[in-house]
Amino acid sequence: MSGIGGMSGMSGDGSDRTAEWGWFLAWLLVGACGGIGLAAILTVGAAFVVLAVVAAVLLLRKGPRRAVVGAVSGLALPLFYLAYLNRGGPGEVCHAVTGGQSCTEEYTPVPFLVAGALLLAVGLVLHATTGRHGRTDPVPRR
Repeated sequence: MSGIGGMSGMSGDGSDRTAEWGWFLAWLLVGACGGIGLAAILTVGAAFVVLAVVAAVLLLRKGPRRAVVGAVSGLALPLFYLAYLNRGGPGEVCHAVTGGQSCTEEYTPVPFLVAGALLLAVGLVLHATTGRHGRTDPVPRR
């Protein structure tokens, strides 16, 4: 196959980039698991933290270390979920239920959304820039 858009036709180029993003996504899940674990530490959080630590140890042994920045982006996922849960806020939000109403106090979702977007962007930018530096660095000669 020929390269697309002037890229080299080497067979490893596309699969290497795909693998790099695969490692990034694996770390993203570790970060999300750790973030959920810390947010829910008083209930089921300990199990999520243990799962995140075990997965991190396995990924550190097998994958490239620069993909660890995916964990930063992973911390955004619990924040996005909190923003979603508080989408009706701020203030008291009532919903009709069988036999009446159910009301809950909700926070404003904007801080959760902004923090999540920042973490996601920082992780993506760091991964893209470290990946680019890793590909352009010359191979050391012996």
